[in-house]
Amino acid sequence: MKQPNDVFNDLQNRVSELLKNSPARDVERNVRAMLSQGFSKLELVTREEFDAQTQVLVRTRQRLEELERRVAELEQKLPVTGQSS
Repeated sequence: MKQPNDVFNDLQNRVSELLKNSPARDVERNVRAMLSQGFSKLELVTREEFDAQTQVLVRTRQRLEELERRVAELEQKLPVTGQSS
């Protein structure tokens, strides 16, 4: 008696053989090519690239806030000069 996995693998192999020699295989290849071309025009980025740029943005924002704080401190230390109109 065949195991359930053997039956499933046998069925999968038979379907693959049928599709390999059918027009469905060409359609699948063409659809994949069209999708790939369409996605490349969208200028998508990978999740890893997005996450890396998010981290860069977070560090940049922190550094900007630190610099703004330091500028405010330095401005407070400047002598106050009266402006006459």
